[in-house]
Amino acid sequence: MWLNEPLAFGAVGASAPTRPLPRLSAASAPLTRAVEVVDEFGQRRTIRIPAERGLTVYVDKRELVTLMTLGAHPEWLVLGYLRNQRLIDGPQDIESITVDWDVGAAAVRTRTGLVDVEARTAQRVVTTGCGQGSVFGSLMDAVERIALPPTAQLRQSELYGILRAIREQDSTYKQAGSVHGCALFRGEELLLFVEDVGRHNAVDTIAGWMWLQGEDIARGDDKVFYTTGRLTSEMIIKAAQMGVPIVVSRSGTTQMGLEVAERLGLCAIGRATHTRFLCYTHPQRLVWDTPLP
Repeated sequence: MWLNEPLAFGAVGASAPTRPLPRLSAASAPLTRAVEVVDEFGQRRTIRIPAERGLTVYVDKRELVTLMTLGAHPEWLVLGYLRNQRLIDGPQDIESITVDWDVGAAAVRTRTGLVDVEARTAQRVVTTGCGQGSVFGSLMDAVERIALPPTAQLRQSELYGILRAIREQDSTYKQAGSVHGCALFRGEELLLFVEDVGRHNAVDTIAGWMWLQGEDIARGDDKVFYTTGRLTSEMIIKAAQMGVPIVVSRSGTTQMGLEVAERLGLCAIGRATHTRFLCYTHPQRLVWDTPLP
């Protein structure tokens, strides 16, 4: 079963060039499982915990990486991983992504093969990312080539709307805990909410989904990215690669995350809950329009 047929990506007008989208399977798996535990009173009870399963990605029959994932949107995750590792230039490079949970594998077929894949994947950088742990070195080299829109801004009232939407979101975390959540907003409008065992998987899933949408969504310049995880350098770079100029986190930032955000012109907002937040970088992107009591 295919999630989509090869449609056109990037068609803005009749004369605009079209690029075929990859065919995606529609694999599904339970997001939680029931387990029996013993509480502090010595009582046995049944709770639910998040699922975690390995997904080994094969590109043109060559094993690339194994991702530990919740498994909510594996096809988007694989596409976003390839995007954020800068192994492909666009969705038009991929013919199909087929996920089979019976064997825990994702088979990716490209249209013309990956260029210099051995050289591009030879260097690995160990990261702080849970559920992933390393990135290919070329990702870190790409920072200087990223250009974010200079005039993008977010109103303080919109920020509070984002935080309110996250609090009200039905989630696996509320049911079972132990997962990270990421979301893509346009102003206060929630476009996509994704949870996974690692925040990097969640942002990769959003990146893959964005590529499969029309230009209005695929373009990140008017978007805001939200994450429950800390703002490390890798998270900042991935958001910037998606073209998103403003990132909001329930957690804080690291020194390298702050330095990269400063260099990129990205507004990094952390410790954001209810009406409290800290703007670490580029506060000119924030418009203060809501007086606090």
